[in-house]
Amino acid sequence: MRNSLFRIVLLALAIFAIAFVGAPFYAYRALCSATAAEDVIRGLPRKDDVIYIGLVALVQEDMKKLVAYSSISHMGFVTLGLFLAYRLAVNDHSAGASLALQGGLMQMISHGFVSAAMFGAIGVLYDRVHSRKISDYGGVLNTMPWFGGFAVFFGMANCGLPGTSGFIGEFMVILAAVQANFWIGVAAATALILGAAYTLWLIKRVFFGPIVHQHVRELVDLNRREWLVMGTLAAFTLFVGLYPKPITDVMQPSVNKLIKQIQVKKTDVSNAASVTGAIQ
Repeated sequence: MRNSLFRIVLLALAIFAIAFVGAPFYAYRALCSATAAEDVIRGLPRKDDVIYIGLVALVQEDMKKLVAYSSISHMGFVTLGLFLAYRLAVNDHSAGASLALQGGLMQMISHGFVSAAMFGAIGVLYDRVHSRKISDYGGVLNTMPWFGGFAVFFGMANCGLPGTSGFIGEFMVILAAVQANFWIGVAAATALILGAAYTLWLIKRVFFGPIVHQHVRELVDLNRREWLVMGTLAAFTLFVGLYPKPITDVMQPSVNKLIKQIQVKKTDVSNAASVTGAIQ
């Protein structure tokens, strides 16, 4: 659990650096040079990359690898939202840029809760069985009802079920993608469908169905410490999914400032280009 949380924190810090340190620099370069603009567009997450990661997750037999690929796919939505925000801001589409940037940030927050919970659930099973292979399980819900309930809930959040934190960010990014380019929005929605496919496939094979292994029949449900951790993560996941307004209100001033900075740089570069043309 500790190692999983550590990885998630590092991944979130990397995306934060892209959002508030690296991306404004590249956006400014794009405004100054047509060649640099092409470089930035090529730097956009390719929609087929996110879909490819979903297809790779579908064929995994190791639970931890499946959730890891799922995590990469979700962070693909984050980077897509961030770079779409800069593209829309440069085109003076402030509302769409705000939606994309907020969606990416909300997805980062959701990822911290949901992915931590998914990795933690795998850790609970590994502590008892010492195996991460999906084929070594089946019918876990029959012997661990509390744990199974939490795991299914987090699986639904990982799918982007409305009412959970996983829905908010992905839905906002898809809406912004449609505003930027309809086919990018379609591809993002396809990646979301793939996410639901591999998550539900995992849940079905591990938690439902008959018990076929003796070690699954001997499993013990959550202890108090595990219940506290799972319950806390579930509460945060549900709260963010049902009432995201406090979080979006806090981030709105920073989002507006970043979009305004990009648009001001665009205006400055346009004015400089006009003066240069007039002199020539």
